[in-house]
Amino acid sequence: MAFARLSPFAFAALMAACTLLPLTTAQAQEGGTLAKVKASGAITVGYRESSFGFSYLDASLKPVGYSIDICMRIVDAIKTELRMPSLEVRYQAVTSANRIPLVANGTVDIECGSTTNLVERQKQVAFSPDIFRYNVRMLVKADSGIRDIADLQGKTVVTTTGTTSFRLLREADKGKNLEVTNVAAKDHTESFLLVENGRAQAFVLDDILLAGQIANARSPKDFRITGESLRTENQSLMLRKDDPEFKALVDRVVGGMMKSGEMEKLYNRWFMSPIPPKNININYPLNAETRDAFANPSSKGI
Repeated sequence: MAFARLSPFAFAALMAACTLLPLTTAQAQEGGTLAKVKASGAITVGYRESSFGFSYLDASLKPVGYSIDICMRIVDAIKTELRMPSLEVRYQAVTSANRIPLVANGTVDIECGSTTNLVERQKQVAFSPDIFRYNVRMLVKADSGIRDIADLQGKTVVTTTGTTSFRLLREADKGKNLEVTNVAAKDHTESFLLVENGRAQAFVLDDILLAGQIANARSPKDFRITGESLRTENQSLMLRKDDPEFKALVDRVVGGMMKSGEMEKLYNRWFMSPIPPKNININYPLNAETRDAFANPSSKGI
């Protein structure tokens, strides 16, 4: 109805603008991420707000963490590759639910969070070599009496929306007809709070992320990580699919950091040392699975 009040010339101009804008974005993406970045003069980095150690906000609400540092090395390589020392870095918060669509549709150029590289996800996006490998377990209150999956019978389990955690719990149940109520939270901090306030009895997630939540709790001694590993998973940076030029640059930077020893130094900085904003040490030693990822870089997926 609004178009009917426009003059023919104004209407034509409006339609032309609406037609041209998507084409500009499409043309940039047809040339790949590097062409898009060069054309726009900026790169958009996706970050998580509460993946402690990996990608989260510090006291000044700046994205920091292990994944962020790795991505900044990639940004430096892009600046050199494109001869753009003043390349603008834009940040876009993502969640477990929207991270894949935002990378796939071009809103985010590289996601620097805490994302598992799954073969099923590779139908939509691509991944860097694994930057971390971990086990999926559960966080409970120390006095809950919960030791393994069977102890969850009749209880409420919280998982973060967009993660595979509850599916893995069901698969591990192996036909034992475990009856649990699943509650989905918007992010890891909200999931943890549901356990802290008693609305859920267990929070299922990557053990390293659970360790980060405990380290940041008001009373860390009140919580523990327990139960068998539901699966060993691999964490990677996420980028757009079918972009071999950008994928090669990411692989080169990440693989080079692993070979030089820089990746292990970053790991120790974020997981074995006091980190902002509270100067808390997550104290999660480099495990054998991650050490193997550093020695044999792979983006194969599981």
